[in-house]
Amino acid sequence: MNNSSSVCCAFDAPILDEVLPPVLFSEFVLGLMGNGLALCMFFFHRDSWKPNSIYLAHLALADSLVLFCLPFRADYYRRGKHWVYGDAFCRVLLFLLAANRAAGIFFLTAVAVDRYLKIVHPLNRINQMGLRYALWVSVGLWALIIAMTVYLLADKHFYYRNNRTQCESFNICLGHNALSDWHNSFYVIQFFVPTFIVIYCSTCITWQLKGKTIDKHGKIKRAVRFVLAVALVFIICFFPSNVSRIAVWVLKSWHNECQYFQDANVAFYITVCFTYFNSVLNPVVYYFSSPAVSRSLRKIYMRMSGQKIEDEHEKNNHSSVTVSANVS
Repeated sequence: MNNSSSVCCAFDAPILDEVLPPVLFSEFVLGLMGNGLALCMFFFHRDSWKPNSIYLAHLALADSLVLFCLPFRADYYRRGKHWVYGDAFCRVLLFLLAANRAAGIFFLTAVAVDRYLKIVHPLNRINQMGLRYALWVSVGLWALIIAMTVYLLADKHFYYRNNRTQCESFNICLGHNALSDWHNSFYVIQFFVPTFIVIYCSTCITWQLKGKTIDKHGKIKRAVRFVLAVALVFIICFFPSNVSRIAVWVLKSWHNECQYFQDANVAFYITVCFTYFNSVLNPVVYYFSSPAVSRSLRKIYMRMSGQKIEDEHEKNNHSSVTVSANVS
């Protein structure tokens, strides 16, 4: 594709047409089950709200919205990278996918920072600001996400090759293209800056808890598991595609012909599918975020599987009776 300032490369990639449809559809099914369970817990089975649960609820909403884009993306690859749903829906879909990637990273970072403040700086007045503060932070994050990705709604992403209409936002453009440069830069920046924040928070939390030998109610173990779960989601879902995108930048400094970028293009589109996998793994983060969340998820699962739910109050009373009997 030619324009006044750049040439963008379009490739045929049969391996993507074979591999990506089943991967994307599997992510859709697994993510729908996990996030459906999470949304049910957040809005129908939750007794009280805390700032971190506000961030996690927004994350679950973002994940649920983007999941419905994946079947269309799978169908696009099944047709050999041929988009049949029109220009407007192409723009909306690419916008939703980009916004979800940013939301997945930003809200996970917000949860990590919230946990960092409560464990490392428990007396900080931010910890006393409550739900209204968390809601304003969430609104601010959404405003930032939309401001950084809304340009995808304003530009066409149609490319014609071999009688097929390609709908892509991550194109390899040779020369200068302001929107393409920003799209690629934001993709890398939105990963590495939050990653450094999460690493810093994780290190401080681990160091703070290292000297505590008494672990009442397993709080230390839960905090460590939660931090590891957040770090695991970052590494598995976002790191591979960022490495492959940086590799494209390196190749652009060496070559100026499209033929040299075909393998790098395939590697990127395979690894970018892992970013959608965060919608599958995020319910694991919810589980480790607090005992209340894990209890709620267990209760919902038991109801869905037809198991009897033992009331916590009755369970505690039963435990007390058992202990008394053993003592006497």
